[in-house]
Amino acid sequence: MVRMRSEPRTRAYVERRTQEGRSTKEIHRCLKRYIVRELYPLIIKDLQAASVVP
Repeated sequence: MVRMRSEPRTRAYVERRTQEGRSTKEIHRCLKRYIVRELYPLIIKDLQAASVVP
């Protein structure tokens, strides 16, 4: 919700989805997926780095 108000890339994404005719509920669902696709690789990389260090 905060990103929808403050982060430029997310605002552009929400605007694009709104123009496609998506409802607010659908936009929230899509946005969750969008954020996970961005964060998941970072989390995995961090976990792998943590497991390598003795």
